[in-house]
This record gives sequence, C-alpha cells and structure tokens, in this order.
Amino acid sequence: MATRDIDRDAAASSLNKPPKSRRVDLKLEVIVIPVSDVDRAKAFYARLGWRLDADFASGDGWRVIQFTPPGSACSVIFGKNVTAAAPGSVRGLYLIVSDLDAARQDLRERGIEVSEPFHGGGDVHAGTDEPYLFGSVRVSGADPKHGSYSSFASFSDPDGNGWLFQEVTTRLPGRIASDGTNFASTGDLAAALRRAAAAHGEHEKRIGGHDDNWPDWYADYIVREQAGQKLPS
Repeated sequence: MATRDIDRDAAASSLNKPPKSRRVDLKLEVIVIPVSDVDRAKAFYARLGWRLDADFASGDGWRVIQFTPPGSACSVIFGKNVTAAAPGSVRGLYLIVSDLDAARQDLRERGIEVSEPFHGGGDVHAGTDEPYLFGSVRVSGADPKHGSYSSFASFSDPDGNGWLFQEVTTRLPGRIASDGTNFASTGDLAAALRRAAAAHGEHEKRIGGHDDNWPDWYADYIVREQAGQKLPS
C-alpha cells in the first residue's frame, strides 16, 4: 500500500474516533467589517441603534470600533488597519428577526434605506445577485407560506457591506434551549406571546367560551412553536 493511501486511511479512521477531551464550547464573538471611512461607519452603525462597546486608538496608525446589534451575542468591529479586506467586500451578514415588517419599519424610521421583503425561489442559480441566499433566485414579497427562515430584506452600510434581515419564528431542531425555548430579546418573546394570543383567540372561538387555563395554553403553544412541533388547537 502506498504511503499516501496509509495516510488517507489513518485520517479517515481518526475522524471516527470520539475525542478524548471534553467538548469545548466555541462562541462566535466578533465579525470584522472592512470600511473606508471610520467615522462615517461609526455614525451609520450608531444610527442603527446598535450599542457602542468600544472605540480604541493607538496614535494615528490604528483604531478599532466595536458595535453590538440589540439582542445579539456577536459583535462587529471595524476601524483603521484592522483588516486587509477591501472596504465594502463583505456580503451576506445575517440578522435574525422575529418580525420582518417591524425590523424594516425600524430602519425606515431611522432614515436607513432597506429593501422590500423578498424570498428565495426556484432552482439553484449560480448567476443570482444574491449568491449567499443558498443559490436561490430572489422573488419579490415575503414567503407566501410565511415559513420560518424564508423571508428576507436587505440593506447596506455606506461602503456597501451587505446585511440581510431573515425572519425566524420557529427554530430548527437543535437550535433551541433544553427547556424548549430560546429568545434572544424581550422583543422576540413579546412577538411569540402575540402569536400565542392570536391563536388562543381562535381556540376560544372553537370551544365556545373563555379558557381559564390560558397561561398553560400559551406556554404549550410557545414551546411547541419553537420546537417545530404540531401546535395546539
């Protein structure tokens, strides 16, 4: 057997062996955004309503600024001599929202241009202008079935770094906490409660009266919704 074959077999065998050490959590902390004008970028991200965490400089040769989107565990940094990437070259930065219309309205009220809602459709299309949408052709309007992970809107910073809102109302299995719920912000929880309230209203119409056990019904609805299970009727 050739040495190359032995090395390949050894590598494949090692992949099937469980690690000896315990698993270490890896938490994405920072994404670097390449910009051409640091102060202009700082003004833009502050205008978005994001939290300014840091603005550090060392003489005239280095500066780094950090912002964190509301409800996010991951931040963005940009500055002077922070990255060699071309300004505006970053695309497909996803911001997960529970209410796409509300997120778009918030940007408009802040004077930020944002696209109309759209969703992916059709077969894989390598020539699309949005290759980071899993190769799908962009279709105008929100997803007709209102599927979670299916509706988007886009906006850009002054350099052209591209951001996407993606509406997620029900998480995929494995993306939820052990108790069945995972809310990044009070806004996400409030949106889930509003959906539960609307569904409970329909439930009371079906049973023909008031349901005194509505707290339990709400809790069951929210847990099932986030777990992707059949909703209560």
